[in-house]
Amino acid sequence: MAKRGLRIIVVGAGKVGDTLVNRLADEGHNLVIIDKNEERLTQLANLCDCMCISGNGASHEVLEEAGITETDLFIAVTESDELNLLCCTIAKQFNNKLATIARVRNPDYIRDVSYLRSRLGIEMIINPEYEAAVEASRLLFLPAAISVNSFAHGQAELVKIEIPNGNILDGKTISYLGQNITNDILIVGVERGSELTIPNGSFELKAGDIISFVTTRKSSFHFLKAIGFNTRSVRSSMIVGGGTCAYYLADLLIKSGIDVKIIEKDAARCEKLCDLLPKATILRGDGTNESLLEEAGIRDVESVVALTGLDEENIMLALHTKVVSNAKAITKINKITFTEAIESLNLGSVIYPKYITAERIISSARSRQATIGSNLEVMYSLFGDRAEACEFKVKEASRVTGVMLKDLNLKPNLVISFIGRDGKIIIPTGSDQINIGDNVMIVTMNKGFTELSDILK
Repeated sequence: MAKRGLRIIVVGAGKVGDTLVNRLADEGHNLVIIDKNEERLTQLANLCDCMCISGNGASHEVLEEAGITETDLFIAVTESDELNLLCCTIAKQFNNKLATIARVRNPDYIRDVSYLRSRLGIEMIINPEYEAAVEASRLLFLPAAISVNSFAHGQAELVKIEIPNGNILDGKTISYLGQNITNDILIVGVERGSELTIPNGSFELKAGDIISFVTTRKSSFHFLKAIGFNTRSVRSSMIVGGGTCAYYLADLLIKSGIDVKIIEKDAARCEKLCDLLPKATILRGDGTNESLLEEAGIRDVESVVALTGLDEENIMLALHTKVVSNAKAITKINKITFTEAIESLNLGSVIYPKYITAERIISSARSRQATIGSNLEVMYSLFGDRAEACEFKVKEASRVTGVMLKDLNLKPNLVISFIGRDGKIIIPTGSDQINIGDNVMIVTMNKGFTELSDILK
């Protein structure tokens, strides 16, 4: 039986709101969008089936017009942290059972997340800049990876790498890897040109393939070392742009013993960063100036992270880095939506804060749709949104529990990637089974799973 779409109110039609609304519409939810900018609302209304209201999302009158009392989920993603918190607080007054989500970016508020959630009754406070910084830090701790996603509270990772020419994996099958290199990883996806495959044991890998594999952090290091990749964390990083995301990333890197240099145009912001990050080197100047980059040591630094407010500048910085340096390059993209074109460029690793935010919120929406057995904990879009990685918490018995995996009638283009049990990560075989209390991750080219039993035909 098809699951009922949720009634969702989204306050804020900026770049995050726009991405979120389109993704939620694709999921089949009943959407109401509130924003003061009528031009943005018109654009959204032309793109997806949603009700648009021009007004203040903290207004009683506007919320009543939006149908707040019949709403399942309320999301505030305006540019103002304070307005987002106020909107959620007022929305709760109409319906105490309403789930609320607020985007909050100010570090002062983020330090009080637990207090704000408990006192204001907000289900989720999400910070796109901090989440982007965490994703960037994972890449700098494992620079051989194109991307690294975390599951099971950091116990398991989904790592993406490209097989270079002459690598030991070139010409080898998946089963050869398991028999001769390691059984502690599971390759869940292979990108070859424009083709995506969820491979079986007979699949033969080739140089140029981009493979995604699931394993523990410790085992990922062992595997990458065994196939000739550098597994050492970077020791130095140049961050271009001194905004909130740069602050969060620098703080994470400095705490891990990595030397950090930040280039920022604005004098007042430089002074603020000097106070916030006394162990970082802060340089005032234009990070797109080649002479300044040379003087700052771009040829010798081990990583360059482009975090300016302009996507075009970030892209040019990444391309320049690739030409003049062997540094690990990371590029933040905020607005540009030409994903295929961006991925065709040699930019290194690319992070999209708006997509990170949308995935977290969609995970929450799907969890509220689930009817029995399990909750969706984490969801990532993979391979240019052609597949999803979903982690479920098994809360009670269902059709998937207590049955050997080889006996489950699974949907096609799907793989059970790991089972988390009693603090350990199991790379499953056909003789393993799922138990109550487990965390289970699946990678699938099917979309819209809300509970673990959706893996069955």
